[in-house]
Amino acid sequence: MNGADSLCDTLLANDVDVCFANPGTSEMHFVAALDRKPRMRCVLGLFEGVVTGAADGYARMADKPAATLLHLGPGLGNGLANLHNAKRARTPMVNVVGDHATYHVQYDAPLTSDVEGVAQPMSHWVHRSLTAQALSADTAEAVRIARQAPGNIATLILPADAAWGELPANSPAPVVAAQEAAAPADAAMLRAAAQAIRSGKRTALLLGGTALREPALSVAGRIAQATGVRLLSPTSNRRVQRGLGRTPVTRIPYPVDQALAALKDVQQLILVGAAAPVAFFAYPGKPSLLAPQEHAPIVMATPEQDLLQALE
Repeated sequence: MNGADSLCDTLLANDVDVCFANPGTSEMHFVAALDRKPRMRCVLGLFEGVVTGAADGYARMADKPAATLLHLGPGLGNGLANLHNAKRARTPMVNVVGDHATYHVQYDAPLTSDVEGVAQPMSHWVHRSLTAQALSADTAEAVRIARQAPGNIATLILPADAAWGELPANSPAPVVAAQEAAAPADAAMLRAAAQAIRSGKRTALLLGGTALREPALSVAGRIAQATGVRLLSPTSNRRVQRGLGRTPVTRIPYPVDQALAALKDVQQLILVGAAAPVAFFAYPGKPSLLAPQEHAPIVMATPEQDLLQALE
């Protein structure tokens, strides 16, 4: 086996089993390794923006990292727009970006570029593997970073000689430890939220993260039905479950004047699935980043489902 086999085996050992790819000559050993692994589904994209966009959408729906395979810095550059969207949505993703053999970089071939520099703005973690022996550990670290809540973009640079470097047969593929469960919601915050809901003031739950998906969404609906609180969602969300039979949630409009109008009657706002600091624009004429104390939003961290059940 070679380094590319080791990379692929480590992805599979950690349940990353779909790779969206637009490869070039530098990545042929990894392409061959993908073809040798029946459990790995390789999806060809004819443009890098399709590759990164498809990986973003797949990972949002599958709730696990998708992999991409891109050709050198220019290929990565062609996919940056959808990597930007994925990073903003905190989509888990492992990008494998090929590069020239380590000893060939000095010759400054036409597609030679600063791959790290291209990757950094749209990645949470960037690393270059220098040997076949390092690939399994580096790949496992990329998966670990990608899985960290709420999700990260991990970019692993794969020089051609690291991909074709020979390794002992059946070299081990490290498995990343399962992510620790989120800490329970703060009891004081729960009391404050419950007090706000029962106060008689016009109160809204601003739902984000997995609070916009079942089973948390149904819990939020029962709270709204029992207490009359409004259910709102931010303008942008990674994934929202909706349709016939789902709890309806009003999306805050993107234009500022419309957003202000949507929030003008809210006296206290409870953010579910959010983390401080929070940009808050609900009160005209007041500081934008910190609302006045009497109207300060209650910021509730994950786990969203536990929080909503406690409020119910």
